[in-house]
Amino acid sequence: MSKQDLPLLASTDCCDNTLAAPLGVEAAVQLAGAFKALADPVRLRLLSLIVSRPGEQICVCELTPQFELSQPTISHHLKVLREAGLIDCERRGTWVYYWAIPTALHRLSDVLTVTTASPA
Repeated sequence: MSKQDLPLLASTDCCDNTLAAPLGVEAAVQLAGAFKALADPVRLRLLSLIVSRPGEQICVCELTPQFELSQPTISHHLKVLREAGLIDCERRGTWVYYWAIPTALHRLSDVLTVTTASPA
């Protein structure tokens, strides 16, 4: 099983919702970096704008007007999201296009997802 697979343990006790195994050090460090990147409201909103275009790429020229921030500030926030491995980008001429990395978002989701056993 890879460190990226974080299976949840289904329990017969409805209040016992735990991971099947605790996170390893490396996985915790990677996930913490991604969660830290999302702890900023601007970055969280940027990611939501990017993710809301599933299967598509969005130009920075469409993102910047959504905020009352300068273009360099938006670029900084996008760089933090890229460095956290949540998004990627490609330059086309003078514009940069962004897209979400689904596997990275699934890893975050897996840690936050709690499964509950159905009542007997």
